[in-house]
Amino acid sequence: MYDSSSSPLNGIVVVDFTTLAPGPLATLMLASAGAEVIKVERPGFGDEMRIYEKAFGDGGVTFSILNAGKRSVVADLKNQDDVIKIKNLISRSDIVIEQFRPGVMKKLGLAYENLKASNPGLIYCSITGFGQHGPKSSIAAHDLNYVADAGMLTIGETRAGCPAIPPLLAADLAAGSYPAVMNILLALQQRNQTEKGSYIDVSMTDCLFPLMFWALGLGWGTNSWANDGGRLLTGGSPRYQVYRTSDDRFLAVAALEDRFWGNFCDAIELDHSRLDEDHHPREAIRAVSDRIQAKSSAQWRKIFEKRDACAVVANTLEEAVQDQHYLERGLFDQKIEKESGSLVNALPLPIVPELQRSTPSPKKVPSLGEHNQILDVWTRLHPFRRLVL
Repeated sequence: MYDSSSSPLNGIVVVDFTTLAPGPLATLMLASAGAEVIKVERPGFGDEMRIYEKAFGDGGVTFSILNAGKRSVVADLKNQDDVIKIKNLISRSDIVIEQFRPGVMKKLGLAYENLKASNPGLIYCSITGFGQHGPKSSIAAHDLNYVADAGMLTIGETRAGCPAIPPLLAADLAAGSYPAVMNILLALQQRNQTEKGSYIDVSMTDCLFPLMFWALGLGWGTNSWANDGGRLLTGGSPRYQVYRTSDDRFLAVAALEDRFWGNFCDAIELDHSRLDEDHHPREAIRAVSDRIQAKSSAQWRKIFEKRDACAVVANTLEEAVQDQHYLERGLFDQKIEKESGSLVNALPLPIVPELQRSTPSPKKVPSLGEHNQILDVWTRLHPFRRLVL
């Protein structure tokens, strides 16, 4: 047994209708902070991540790391009896989170307006690509489409005349999961003050714009829009650049300030006073590149090990998860148990350990519909639960 009473979200119940990545990562963070997350899945195959094993890892590992520690119930939302059970569950819950296209939950009779009468303290969060209203609100799209539509794709360095596909799901996660959690926590605090719930409309494209603050400021302030990959932070400066080493590894340099730039140039034995960065940045980049290509990544790693120069040899992901720094910080200590019984590392979350629920390790991944009894006995199990905390 364990005591989770000190967890920040202890006693908070979340009904989760989401699939794939944005919503599941958001509810994983809420569960990590102590909330009880009940995942509502479709009959037959549930969350799409359950059936993407070949694409996303053996044994559904991606589903596992995003949904460990949650409960799974199966409900046919087109079946009125199942909808009644879900409504009863929601009437005694704190948070609903969904990421259907706008209008879908209304057709199912599960929109915020349908639910708040029986649960005035309900916090209801919808995550979509383009928000609940506007000309693009019903367009089907994925992460790459959102970053393209918001102008993010074209501000970076290009490869062979074509923008590079971002290596992270910026829209889904940075502009979807994180804003959802942030606004849900704010809504909980507001509910503590007003005893009223709220509706939260998270548009992933809307939330991409703050991530481009520097490019927006440049455009609005000087009418110079970053669309060529040649700006200070997008490959146009020798100070903020990726250079190839002699063994085909990469050195990431972010020596923006003069003191770092001076230390960097001293380390590579280049007289930076002879570089005309402002008028001939490409020539400066080539001069630095020639120096970096003369040595291996191991040599550069040793040279910059004790230099205050903002220069780092790029790790592979495999190397990063074995890096002594992250291991000493315990970043990958927690494990989860997949349905097969095998163990994999739990996903590190941006919640400090002191605020995470103290749970047995490993956390278990729910099988499809494993906790369906919740739908039948929820009222009996929680007859006196307060809706407004």
